[in-house]
Amino acid sequence: MGLWDKLKAELVDIIEWLDPSNDTMMYRFERYDNEIKYGAKLIVREGQAAVFVNEGQIADVFGPGTETLETRNLPILATLLGWKYGFHSPFKAEVYFASTRRFTDLKWGTQNPVMLRDPEFGPVRLRAFGTYVVRVSDPGTFVREIVGTDAHFTTDEITDQLRNMIISRFTDILGESKIPILDLAANYDELGDFLTERIQPEFAVYGLELTKLLVENISLPKVVEEALDKRSSMGVIGDLSKYTQFQTAEALRDAAKNPGGMAAGGMGMGMGFAMGNQMAQAMTPTRGGAPAAPVASSSPAHVPPPLPQTGQFHVALDGQPAGPFDLATIRGLVSGGRVGPDTLVWQPGMPQWTRAGDVADLGSVFGAVPPPLPPQT
Repeated sequence: MGLWDKLKAELVDIIEWLDPSNDTMMYRFERYDNEIKYGAKLIVREGQAAVFVNEGQIADVFGPGTETLETRNLPILATLLGWKYGFHSPFKAEVYFASTRRFTDLKWGTQNPVMLRDPEFGPVRLRAFGTYVVRVSDPGTFVREIVGTDAHFTTDEITDQLRNMIISRFTDILGESKIPILDLAANYDELGDFLTERIQPEFAVYGLELTKLLVENISLPKVVEEALDKRSSMGVIGDLSKYTQFQTAEALRDAAKNPGGMAAGGMGMGMGFAMGNQMAQAMTPTRGGAPAAPVASSSPAHVPPPLPQTGQFHVALDGQPAGPFDLATIRGLVSGGRVGPDTLVWQPGMPQWTRAGDVADLGSVFGAVPPPLPPQT
């Protein structure tokens, strides 16, 4: 510091801080040799606090207002310096001005995807980002825990640490909530409020207050989003069979506008109709894994004959009638030893219960039964 700066410091008795920036959280007031005159004026504006540090120890913290620095309003500092009769000569102390306003639009976001298990899509990776608002709530703690002797402390020096705290808690809370991915957008406000409440105690350790945290977006990987878009498109289309018919009708209409093209492309259209027929068959609804019965046509020539019916027999099992059973089921009962040639059976058209071995339709059932094993010697 030059001679003029030294003289200026001796003449100026006003201690104040006019912040020209929007990211300064703490600023140390510079005076020559840190000397402050007895009776100097301390001006602390709204959104500020002044912290006096003497020999590395916090002495006093002043809120907004104008103070005359005397023994009566510096009781702690006077005690620390041991001035029994007050002080009328310059004293040494460091003055830190803290900005207690809210620092807005601070960014947070996941650097790496978060692995989660979704009830609908299974294991997925999510990315999230948003903003948060923070302020210095306890200037003394903030100087003691974070600033130290930094003469000009800005938000850039602490945002990385705060972002890591937010992401760590966000990942934990999102995993515990088990909210389906498709329902996350409806819970952004609830997630932000819950995160604010959970993280605030950790911010308070640094003398900070987390006043608001916003979740702006939670997104899936690009490949998953594309697959989800295709799935949504299929839902919008609805009935694929009707959609195929509509596309075919549109193609015929366009071809009708170009007669020459129709004549030249007759073979191609025929192949197109054949492919359309195959697609329609592939999209036919199924029942139990087998194609559903086709709708009967008004033309008798296209009605298929009925399927042949296999015999249905009632069987006397354990002295009680059971059934009716088809031949495949009876064959299984024969293999299991529950039905034999002497078992009584009956089916519509038979006058009475008859031995199974005497029924011609059951001859093949007993013929397929292997003979008993020869006795072992």
